[in-house]
Amino acid sequence: MRIHVTDIIDGDQLSGDVFNDYGLHVLSKGTKLYKSEISRLLQHHIDFVDIMERSQPSSEEEPSIAGRTLESTVNPKWLPKVQPIYENAVKSFEKFFSAALETGKVDDAEVTNVLQPLLNNLQLERDVVSMLLLLNTQDDYTYQHSVQVGMLSYYLATWLGYSNNEAAKIGKAGFLHDIGKCRIEDAILNKPGKLTPEEYEEVKRHTEYGHEIILRSFEDSSLALGALQHHERVDGTGYPGKLSGDEIHPISKIIAVVDIYSAMISARVYQKERDLLYVLRELHRLSFKELDPVTTHTFIKHMIPNFIGKHVQLSNGDIGVIVMTHPTEFFRPLIQISEAFIDLTVERDYEITHVYM
Repeated sequence: MRIHVTDIIDGDQLSGDVFNDYGLHVLSKGTKLYKSEISRLLQHHIDFVDIMERSQPSSEEEPSIAGRTLESTVNPKWLPKVQPIYENAVKSFEKFFSAALETGKVDDAEVTNVLQPLLNNLQLERDVVSMLLLLNTQDDYTYQHSVQVGMLSYYLATWLGYSNNEAAKIGKAGFLHDIGKCRIEDAILNKPGKLTPEEYEEVKRHTEYGHEIILRSFEDSSLALGALQHHERVDGTGYPGKLSGDEIHPISKIIAVVDIYSAMISARVYQKERDLLYVLRELHRLSFKELDPVTTHTFIKHMIPNFIGKHVQLSNGDIGVIVMTHPTEFFRPLIQISEAFIDLTVERDYEITHVYM
């Protein structure tokens, strides 16, 4: 039975192996199809698959039609719905920021009401790289960064195997991780030049300020640890407590990774945004010393497939398209240039210098 991928029902089973247009194996015969498998098919630009005959559902059961949720991966039809929710979260964080400064607290119910609709819509969209670029606004960096870290913390938690409820809590911790910056003067936060040693020490205190605000606002102390420890590093070089290894809470290890990613892809008064692949390379480098390696490599492993189909420039000036990524050599994918293919795991003289989004 041959069907379009947008007509797949959760649990449909492939009746044969699936290959992409370049002859590369994508999925094996017998694979049951759910969101992750369907996303993989779409990333490889596969429109039709052959499935085994379906068993007839009972009259009381209504099958879950995965296709309704997949159009967003092919064509961002989700954007008109999600963008207002995202922009509301950014504007609402500004209000939480002001409330925390004035009262020393934020309202748990209000935070949930703002954040949960965004997280609910994130469950269906897996091209995180493109999504953040499409949702990016010109709002104040601090507010937008907090929303992005909340979103990415949620994603990374699900990739690490946390339940949806746990991932939502971790997303909330990410959303609030910088709330302590409400007590830092704008002149210091937005200073275009280098901070003085005194100014830097004051900026570092945002972790302790945030910890205090969240403890006063929420019953779950792990949310406050996300604010306190997200600048700690597994080698003991972070702040404020110079914690190392397992002294750092797992939630804080998650926020540490996505905090760096969001900060590096954003343009700020003192920094230009970096190339997206460069940022992932930098995270990979940090995973051997400062960041938790399992957490960091899980993030990279799930972000890299989003680059399939993206145009890239190689170190020799050629422009090509990523057609397949490597499971361990994250930054050396298979590139198509016209009719030719370059496997960067074999052709070691080539490097990707830029990704075109």
